[in-house]
This record gives sequence, C-alpha cells and structure tokens, in this order.
Amino acid sequence: MIRVASVPSSHAYVRHLQPVVGAAPHEMSVDPAVIVLPDPAPVRVDVPGQWWPPRLLDARWLAEQTDVHFDVLHVHFGFESFTADELTRTVEHLRAHRQPLVLTVHDLHNPHFADSADHLRQLDVLVPAAAAVITLTAGAAAWIHDRWGVEATVVDHPHVVPLERMTLPRPESDSFVIGVHAKNLRSNMDPLAVMDAVVEAARSLPDATVRLDIDQDVFESSSHWYSPTVGAKLLDYTSFPDVDVRVHERFDDDALWDYLSSIDVSVLPYRFGTHSGWLEACRDLGTAVVASDCGFYADQAQVHSFGMGIDSFDPDTLVAAVRAAHADRTPAVDSGVRAEQRQRIAATHAAIYSAVTKEMR
Repeated sequence: MIRVASVPSSHAYVRHLQPVVGAAPHEMSVDPAVIVLPDPAPVRVDVPGQWWPPRLLDARWLAEQTDVHFDVLHVHFGFESFTADELTRTVEHLRAHRQPLVLTVHDLHNPHFADSADHLRQLDVLVPAAAAVITLTAGAAAWIHDRWGVEATVVDHPHVVPLERMTLPRPESDSFVIGVHAKNLRSNMDPLAVMDAVVEAARSLPDATVRLDIDQDVFESSSHWYSPTVGAKLLDYTSFPDVDVRVHERFDDDALWDYLSSIDVSVLPYRFGTHSGWLEACRDLGTAVVASDCGFYADQAQVHSFGMGIDSFDPDTLVAAVRAAHADRTPAVDSGVRAEQRQRIAATHAAIYSAVTKEMR
C-alpha cells in the first residue's frame, strides 16, 4: 500500500484524482493500493474543513511527528504560506527520510498575488526537488521545462461538478445570459474593466442579457475582501436596464452549479493566471467560457479568448469572443466521458506514485 500525504487531500480537485467509486472494473485497471491520508488539522481552525496552512509543509512539525507515516508527499496548493527557505528545510527533511515529493504545478502565477516573485522562488525550491512534476497543459509543461529543465507529465484537469449533478438537464431559457461573476475581487480579476465591452456585446445580440454577480464580502468592512470603491462602481451597472446585478453571500457548491447552469457564457476577466477550475465546472454544465488569453486557459479546454493581461485589455476582442460564444453553443461534457477520464487520471497518478517510491528503495 502506498500512503500519499496530499497537500491538501480534502480539495475537490484532489478527490477527483481518485477512482470513481463503483466504476465498472473493465473501464480502467487502477492500483487499489493507493490511499490518500486525511489533512492534518492546522494550528488554528477558523472555518469548517480548513486545511491551511498545511502542517505537512512544516519541517519542524514533520520532525516532531511519531504517528504520521506516509510514503509520498504530493503538493498541490498551500505552499504560499511558507518561504522558500522554509520549503528548503521541508525538502531536506523529505530527502533525509527517503520520502519522495510529487508536485502538481497548478499555478505558474499565483492568482491571489499580482507580484509573482515569491511564488516563483517557492517553485524554484519545489520543482527541482520533486521526484515527479505534473501539470495540466502542454503550455505549462513547456514553461516549466524552459525555466527549470524539468519534464512535467501533463494530466488533464478532472471534472469539478459531481458526476451525478452533471446528468441533470439545464433549465430552459429564451435568452442568452452573459455572466460576469466578480466573486470577491480576487487579485487577478478585473470585472470592472470588461463590463462596458460585455454590455456592448450583449446589445449587439438579439436575445442577450448581462448578469453581474458580486460576493457580499466586497461590501463588508470586516472582510479581508472589502473593496468599497470598486464595489460601488460595479453597483452603478444597476442603472443599465439590460444588466441584472446581484449581491449575495459566496455561493456554496450547489448554488454555484445552479448559477453556472443559469447562464449561457461565463466571462473570466483574469489579468494573470495559469489554469482554472471554474472553466472546468463550466464545461461540466454546458456553459461556454470566454477567457482572457493570459495563462493557458485555451490549452486547458476549448474557450473563446480575448486579449487581456496585467497591463493590457482589448475590448474589441472581448466583444468578438462573446459573439462567437453566442454562435457556437457549448454542450456539456458527458458525465460518462468525465468518469472514464477520471479513471485514466487515477491510473496515471497511481503509476507515478509507484515509480517514485521504487526509486527510493
């Protein structure tokens, strides 16, 4: 049995790297001897299910443990909580205990921070130290090779929406709803920049409306995400007769699936980033995606791209991308296809874990 300490293990992405429970045995031959250990509780828990900052990346904590036994440490997220020097000590601890590191590079530019310098310094430690590196697109793999000379295995992003939810039909609608979700105005998002172009695109289409959603956190002074100036400017769109502005608490998963099913296209106003789970959730539910051309979203899946970067935005390309999404309606990815994909992903991970543990023997 290979015991994998995943950082984290409770994240939906990580759960969907594991075989589908009850899948037909002939679909794929997946090594049943891989077990993913639960997340150790952090020092302080502020919200249910919290796994961050991850104890498994704290070299001092690892050295003190007598009841935490794993064969592979697989890092996905959470290493931004540690400096490069701290991660170096973690890598040295793993090496001394012959515990291989597997790293999935989700982000080459952390979407929560405009300045990527710290993130790259952290990756400068983790990527060369990893016994195996995984990423989600060929473009990201090429970037990794160019910077670190490391060959990354490209593994597709699994489904995000539960397979059983994917089988439900989309609600019927007579209009084409263009969704812009500002969420909590994460650092890489600039919904204000794109709204005028989105409205222009909607007005050029016979059946289109715009829905703008904003998390309540943006307007609460006690919130980390408090941004009253941008929030107020977004609220100005309530004066537009063809824009439906909604402010609400952050969606839980079920509400998010309902939201994505109620819009026809989701505009992702990202100024920087790499890959997107939101994009995959849209695919699962048959919602088209219009995404900026930063990062590797177009490598990840079929999207309608427009020009946008840290210091640039081309509104004409956004209008064209929305019109293209209107002309080319996106069917949902079949849940059976996603289940088969997940079995392949699980088999690939099991093979990687087996290979890196054998190398340590």
